[in-house]
Amino acid sequence: MSPLTGVLSEAWDLYRRHARHFLLLSFVIYLVLAALAALFSAFLGTIGQFLSDVLNVFGMYLLQVALVKAVQDVRDGRADLSLRETVGAAVPSLVPVAVASILASVAIAVGFFLVIVPGLILATFLSLIVPCIVIGGAGILESFGKSWRTVRGNGWHVFGTYVMVFLLLILANIVIGVVLSFLPAAARNFLSEVIAGTLIAPFIAAVVTLVYYRLTAAGGKPAEPAAQAPGSPGWSGSSGSSGEQF
Repeated sequence: MSPLTGVLSEAWDLYRRHARHFLLLSFVIYLVLAALAALFSAFLGTIGQFLSDVLNVFGMYLLQVALVKAVQDVRDGRADLSLRETVGAAVPSLVPVAVASILASVAIAVGFFLVIVPGLILATFLSLIVPCIVIGGAGILESFGKSWRTVRGNGWHVFGTYVMVFLLLILANIVIGVVLSFLPAAARNFLSEVIAGTLIAPFIAAVVTLVYYRLTAAGGKPAEPAAQAPGSPGWSGSSGSSGEQF
């Protein structure tokens, strides 16, 4: 049996039981980011737009880190950290997560540009860099190898899990779009971004964090030599001669 069997239902149960905590955290961060971005763009012109873009990038990473911290906090059945404490605990990991995520995004984009398949492989095997940094204490570059080795041997299961999440996200966005369709375009876009982010981001964080915990508990914890790079002779998502497949 795959270590990820039932992970989506577990993530949903965690999300449902702690919805107030997760949604408040997401809503506050999204609302602050959206409000500041709107103010910058309205009063500072081109410079304001640039500042709002930078703010949004780091805000999204802050949200990722804070939500992973929140999921880690509630796994024992209760929320021990307040909203302020959760954000405070997330701040030290913000820069490492931002740098690692940007580097991973560039690598994945190059992979998609080349033949698509390498991009999918990189997106799957590097999907755990945030919990590897936030929970596992890995450094920026160390998180790449740690995420890869944690996923190794369960690549297809991880990929399938993310495909299911992606389909659920499409459905959620369609529903939100229909509900807000009566509003003017500007208001609709603003509210859609805040509402969709508030509702969806915690579930994604729950899935990714639980995938990390399950694979680590199942023996995905890195220790041995790093996996072969995509495209190298004999690469199939395995650890070489161990027989583990993608």
